[in-house]
Amino acid sequence: MAYDVDFTDPNVIADPYPALATLREAGKPVWSEQLGLFLAATHADANQVLRSRTLQRIYRPHSPETEWSSFNFLHADSLLDSEPPKHTRLRRLVTHAFNPTTIDNLRPAITQIVGGLLDDLADRFDAGEADLIRDFAEPLPVKVIASLLGFPPEDEHLLRPWSQAIVKMYEVEPDEATRIAARVAADEFAEYVGSLMEERKKKPGDDLVSQLAAVEDGGDRLSAKELIATCVLLLNAGHEASVNGLGNGIVAALHHPDQMDMLRADPEGVSPSALEEFLRFDSPLHLFERTATEDTVIGGVTIEAGQKIAALLGSANRDETVFDEPDTMRLDRDPNPHLGFGAGIHFCIGAPLARMEMSVALPALMSRFPNIELAGDPTSRGTFVLRGWADVPIGLS
Repeated sequence: MAYDVDFTDPNVIADPYPALATLREAGKPVWSEQLGLFLAATHADANQVLRSRTLQRIYRPHSPETEWSSFNFLHADSLLDSEPPKHTRLRRLVTHAFNPTTIDNLRPAITQIVGGLLDDLADRFDAGEADLIRDFAEPLPVKVIASLLGFPPEDEHLLRPWSQAIVKMYEVEPDEATRIAARVAADEFAEYVGSLMEERKKKPGDDLVSQLAAVEDGGDRLSAKELIATCVLLLNAGHEASVNGLGNGIVAALHHPDQMDMLRADPEGVSPSALEEFLRFDSPLHLFERTATEDTVIGGVTIEAGQKIAALLGSANRDETVFDEPDTMRLDRDPNPHLGFGAGIHFCIGAPLARMEMSVALPALMSRFPNIELAGDPTSRGTFVLRGWADVPIGLS
């Protein structure tokens, strides 16, 4: 079955959910001519795609290699685009350094960073020029990841532009300007992290780069390219989830006054379930692609070996058969089995950090500024796969 939705259509990008609902009506994966792959739109099918071991992440290098060398190894040597046994080995080594204890130990630093951003936001409110993304949702995860990796504070401004240039390649039909920007960003980012890695090998600190460089398991270590790819992945994947999860969720809540009233009344109590609803209601990541290594049946449809299928996470998170009133935001929703961070072996390694960042940031923001409101129309990033806002002007009522 073919489906002719245009994922570059501005109307679809602005509000993809009506088109995604139509996809779910098919009750099985459907073929997209535009993307050249099957689309798994229901919760059951998307979940199966994410968990099937015969559907794998298979990275196809860009060519020519001379131009795409850095971009290629940042993906081929990362957890996200590896499969067992390489994925198993990388995850084992990475989690020696990046683990629940590491993340738990970041809470004081995150609390301090949030406090500083709220102080700055107060000044922005006074000046009548506050923006939710620029002044809060965006700098928070960048500062946290930079602190975790030991990047000098004066270099923080480099990270978000590099990340955004690289991840735009994941969108539908990237143009030549996007491709050039991604290559340049990958080269610069890889060179920067590589230089930092060499410095930390000579003078180790207590940062994650130093720890990853020192990790050893039975004589096995991360190669230089694997270490660099891991650091870049942590920034790109980790902070995109936080920026867009927090930004999308707060904007949606501001359009649901009854839900904002609930959050204002009990920021600490409501925030845990609210954050999960943020990730479900307007998901930061909408499409995650896999390739069949052998014929695989998903939802009654055979995906032949070599064919691709994508789990549509934003669609799965609005599935009527799983969620009551899926198009209504309910910050106290329970249970909430959303797929916002994926599932299976590629479940987002940065999910615990993203959850911690948001769990500190949301109640702190609402406690400090309970009367926050939109001060203008938000501006979309104009992307489908990684969905988020570029600008969200806010004020105080």
